[in-house]
Amino acid sequence: MSAVELTPPEAARWAARAGLVLPAERHAAVTAVANHIHSVVAVLRELDFADVPPAAAHHAGEEKHDGAV
Repeated sequence: MSAVELTPPEAARWAARAGLVLPAERHAAVTAVANHIHSVVAVLRELDFADVPPAAAHHAGEEKHDGAV
């Protein structure tokens, strides 16, 4: 998706492409939610995770539980 916000007709087209029936009265609401999700994901994409190891590097059995908070 580009930086341009999704429009209600585009939301309906994408829903139809995914095989979902989207009644006309839901186009605006679905568009608003999709645009909100896109804005949140855009913020997450800007975060720098360069020093964070991938999830596969974590081993749950190796955690030490000492009760300290």
